Amino acid sequence: MLSSIAWLLLIIVAAPAQALLSAPKSELWERWTAHDETSTATVDHSDWTRFLADYLEKSPDGINRMRYADVNAADRERLDGYIAKLTSTAISNYRRAEQLPYWINFYNALTLKIVLDHYPVKSIQDIDISPGLFSSGPWDKKLVTVEDENLSLNDIEHRILRPIWKDPRVHYAVNCASIGCPNLMPQAFTAENTETLLEQGARDYINHPRGVEIVDGKPVTSKIYDWFKGDFGNNDEEVLAHLRRYAEPALREKLNGISRLNGHRYDWMLNGVAGE
Repeated sequence: MLSSIAWLLLIIVAAPAQALLSAPKSELWERWTAHDETSTATVDHSDWTRFLADYLEKSPDGINRMRYADVNAADRERLDGYIAKLTSTAISNYRRAEQLPYWINFYNALTLKIVLDHYPVKSIQDIDISPGLFSSGPWDKKLVTVEDENLSLNDIEHRILRPIWKDPRVHYAVNCASIGCPNLMPQAFTAENTETLLEQGARDYINHPRGVEIVDGKPVTSKIYDWFKGDFGNNDEEVLAHLRRYAEPALREKLNGISRLNGHRYDWMLNGVAGE
């Protein structure tokens, strides 16, 4: 008779890879709620904007793709320098309006660095550097130290961004370097443009087939609306209300009268340009 451990291993090996992926819960890291609304200090994200301008391109399919193979050594160093600058920033001393773009840009720059450090890869899921026997991908790896705290990508997204701001549009801002993910924006988030970019990200994704597509009269939506359903609404009706809010007229008309989500999908292939 197989031991319980052997049975567990057998189940894990037999299970589809996608079934093993579950979204981390939004669990507040209280330490990062500190902020100073009297602060007039700003964080300079211009190096990130320049990097994006040089290597991110919008493809005809509406997906912003990164030219990973073209990134030269000098720009790799510039990216590392930008991340080092964010790492050395005592962000707890800044106002909320500076903190939100800081964490979004930090997440996206770190994700890009991880891919470049392991390139070429077909999917970010192949970068299996997270600790733990059953961990997958890079998301739980402690990558940087900010204010004496070691941080992973999951820390930034699920322990800082989601629980502090409680804004579902954060999911349209952070990018996982995958085709199925909302677009990486072609410019850095700043205190001045964050609201505009969050709204644009929501519209761009929901009105693209990888966000929402009507198939045989039923909505097939991104797996994001399943993994993080509670961020968008308490039930299907509330999630659909969120989708209608940003849907263009043609899509909104198709969504009217629909009360349930039908299915979900997600493409984990790397968001590189064609041919890489």
